[in-house]
Amino acid sequence: PTATPATARALISMVHSLGVGVGMALLLVSSPVGAIQPPLSRRSVLAAPVAGGAVSALGVTPLLVPPSAAGAATGALKGGARVPLKGPTGPKDGFPLASFGLQVYDDQTAYDLTLLALDVGYRNFFASVLAGNQRGFARAVKDSGIPREELYICGTVLSNRAKGEKAAYDKTALGCAQNMGAMAAGNIGHLDMIMLDYPGPDDDSIRGQWRAFEDMKKDGLVDSLAVSNFSPEQLDVVLAMPGVTKPTVNQLPYSLAYHPKNILEYNTERGILVQSWSPLSRVLPGKKSLPVLADIGKKYGKSEAQVALRWIVQTGASYSCQSKSRAHFAEDLDVFDFELTEAEVKALSALAA
Repeated sequence: PTATPATARALISMVHSLGVGVGMALLLVSSPVGAIQPPLSRRSVLAAPVAGGAVSALGVTPLLVPPSAAGAATGALKGGARVPLKGPTGPKDGFPLASFGLQVYDDQTAYDLTLLALDVGYRNFFASVLAGNQRGFARAVKDSGIPREELYICGTVLSNRAKGEKAAYDKTALGCAQNMGAMAAGNIGHLDMIMLDYPGPDDDSIRGQWRAFEDMKKDGLVDSLAVSNFSPEQLDVVLAMPGVTKPTVNQLPYSLAYHPKNILEYNTERGILVQSWSPLSRVLPGKKSLPVLADIGKKYGKSEAQVALRWIVQTGASYSCQSKSRAHFAEDLDVFDFELTEAEVKALSALAA
């Protein structure tokens, strides 16, 4: 069941009061009961202890890139450190670990912020269908004058309520077509990645969703296929399909405040990179995390938020952030020129215990 109209209005009012727009409220209303829900505040880590335990950072091998490589200066490449994905990618230089996720903006705001993010140096973009702003994003890409081959662009499809293989296939195929129609506003005729926002309600539905994605790839419209909010069991449904094109990324809530045990390992074992859609979730002033983050940050000349993002990279994940501030955009991208020690990673990982 979905939220009632009254609940929906209350959610939208609440989101407006936080200054992040209607798109996130729509996501909350449309998400299935029990599904992973997004954070409502961009810069919040560890408001309270979170159940699920902490990942032992010393036991996690970074996905597809060692910390030393992720910590190196980016040189001529804009957009931060990059990694090769387990599968086909678009730009020859790989997948930028830092992404701008346009999830809570209208078309005009998305246009303005995309131009800002491009100017700051972002080259990886996650344009969610849930926010309804893909046309604004695409127009900004066109007007920026930045060559398409320098960018990594991911679209999304929402088809999690279609039940049964055929219904899920049809809904997902329609979503793929709608992505391309929206991206055409910026003369974008090819995507580097397409992502399922949520898994279908059962195994057959998930298989239908994935078949539609594979057909989109066969049609030459996208290079890489990805998922969001998929559990290990749901990933295995996809991976068990004959001759399957494997997912390259699983977008999940992952932060200092929330990193359940084995969340990275089960993806790594399947050759899948975790991308955090809530990288600064629950970092609030006065909480127990702030002194630890501040002390570590002083050592490297970095902010608390930068230390939190660096922890994500060094534990083996990537992240998608969002902002309306040039300063915050720049801050969130400037995490690839230092490296936390093993003791610091371990101490940060323990904050959610």
